Parts: sequence; structure tokens; C-alpha cells
Amino acid sequence: MRTLKLGMVGGGNGAFFGAAHRAAAAMTGRFSMVAGALSSDPVRARESGHDLGLAPERCYDDFETMAKREATDGGIDLVAVVTPNHLHAPACHAFLDAGVNILCDKPLTATLDEALALRTAAADSASLFGVAYTNAGFDMVREARAMVAAGEIGTVRVVRVVFPQEWLATAAEATGNKQAEWRTDPARSGAGSLGDIGTHAFHLAEFITGLSATALSAEVDTFVTGRRVDDNVTAKLRFDGGAKGLLWASQVAIGETNGLRIDVHGDKGSLGWTVEAANQLAFAPLGGRRMVIDRASHGTAFKGTMPPGHPQGFIEALARLYLDMADQIDARRDGRAPAADALLLPGIRDGVRGLRFVDAALRSGAEDGRWTDI
Repeated sequence: MRTLKLGMVGGGNGAFFGAAHRAAAAMTGRFSMVAGALSSDPVRARESGHDLGLAPERCYDDFETMAKREATDGGIDLVAVVTPNHLHAPACHAFLDAGVNILCDKPLTATLDEALALRTAAADSASLFGVAYTNAGFDMVREARAMVAAGEIGTVRVVRVVFPQEWLATAAEATGNKQAEWRTDPARSGAGSLGDIGTHAFHLAEFITGLSATALSAEVDTFVTGRRVDDNVTAKLRFDGGAKGLLWASQVAIGETNGLRIDVHGDKGSLGWTVEAANQLAFAPLGGRRMVIDRASHGTAFKGTMPPGHPQGFIEALARLYLDMADQIDARRDGRAPAADALLLPGIRDGVRGLRFVDAALRSGAEDGRWTDI
């Protein structure tokens, strides 16, 4: 296996998710970061590249120039797009046009129209396209998906997924918090909690169950005075096949740091998973003993980034997505089919589904919770 060359758009000095992506890619042992357009400020972009040890000629002032130059022989094999949401679409279009493979942070874009246009461009491009819904990289999330698909909980009846946080319970955007500033600016974020964490919860529900949500009824709230985007959403969901769902995503839930949890109830049993105990999966078969399945005992042969007995966390889960992308790139180069588990990497369809959820929730919330097609 050759070392793959990684480039990055965004994620310069002081950017949390850029550092997380670099750590995850490095953990795989498959990627070497060699190029970047790391900030919209050219000076900061070059300073960030220097600090990361990039060659000066591969520290770019803008992603358009980077896409053109890195599309040549010897250029990058993959670009990670980790900018604020409003730059996802233009950056991805530039690299799709150049034929460079992409792993884009979520949400895919700031608006549904942008997502649909990007899907069209991706269909016309030779580039592979992944979306970094990190929770899809946890071993026990994939185990839950496999158990549902195998019928171990029977027909899905009810899905409950919650993602509460407290970090925007006050007007953090007014205190100089840069992460809060762009996430609460509709011109840069598109939506608030809906896009930032609601799309994670929505994707997790569809990923584990294998079902598509067809409609929702949502209340979309802004609790912090003066805030220009939503900071709390509660939605009822209808899935194909008749299953029902409840989704709550909030960034004003005091006492909660990162409380992502999902419970899936079927007619033969149930499954429960939480990111705070990410290495365990609760399983309750109807009429049987409740049990906890851990990474050391799960039966599906997924390639984890840490051996059983060592906890898999956020970086390891993100690294799993980079491993999936590496396998897809290798498979294309070798003229073979990718490994089945590599195809669990969320793709452009998953990204568009997230924006369909955001769009439907905003429309439903504006009409007092009217049931709205997704």
C-alpha cells in the first residue's frame, strides 16, 4: 500500500477540526499531508502551512489555485475540506472540476440548493466523495447497523435520537469565540443547531436503521436573545416502512456537553448507543436477558483503528473514515471492488439527505410544526 498524499482546505492555526482531521489521517498510517489552502487570509494560510512543515510552494493562498496545481501528476490523492459551511460548496466544486477525491466536513453545504448542485457535479466527476459524519466510524455504530440489517431486533418500530450540548446556552458569539461566531452567522453556517449537530443525529438514525425518513414535524427554536440562527430543534419523524422517530438537537441544554444518544426499538428487541460510552452497545432481546456488547466481543469483522480493550474515541472514529477512503482510492487504482465496510463511508447522498432534513425542519417550524416531506 502506497502512502497517499493529503491536502486540506481550511483548518489552519487555531482551527479545532483541522487538527482533528490531521490527527485522524495520521493515525491511519496511510496519509501524508503535503499541501493546503489553510485559511482565507493568505498570510495566515502560509504561516499555518509553515508551522505544519509544508513546502512553501504547496502552501496556497486560495483553494482554486490549489485545485488546479494539485490535479497534476504527483499531486494530492485526497483533499479534506474543513472550512466554515458556506465555503464547502465552492471548494468542493473546484476539486471536483480538477478530478481530486474529496472528504468534506458536514453539513455538506450551507443550503439545500447548494447540496443538490454539488450532487450533480459529483455525478459528472471522476472524484470519489466522502462526507465526514464521524459517528459512522465508530465500531459499535457499525455493529448496531449490522444487527438491525440481520433482523436481530426485528422490524424497527421507534427510533429516538438526541444530541444535547450547552456551549451556546449564552451569547458566546458576542464574546469573541470564533467557533461560535461563524456557527451563529447565517451567511456562513446556513442554519444553527440543525446543521451543526441535527444533521449528525439525523444521519445516525438513518445509518443504523437503514431506513429513510420521509416526513417530519418540527419545532425550531432560538432561545438566546439576538441570535440569528436556531439553537434548539425538536422533531417527530416518519420513516419508510412505518417506523416513527423522535429527534432532539440542542446547543442550549445546560448540563450537557456532548450527549449524543440513539435508541432503536424493534418488535423483537432494542439497541442503544451513546457517544459517552462509545465502545459499548446495549442490546435487549424481547423476553431475554439485557446485555452489553463491547468492541472485544462484537461479531462483525470491521477494521477498527484501535485493538479491542483500547477505547475508540472521536479521532479513531474519524480515522476509520479515512481508512475507508484510502481503501476506495486503492481499489479504484487497482481495478477492484472496495471492501464492503469501506463503502460504509458516508457519501454525497448522505450529505444531501442532511440538507433535506435541515430544509424540511425549517419549513415545518415556520408553519407551526406542519408535517413536511423530506
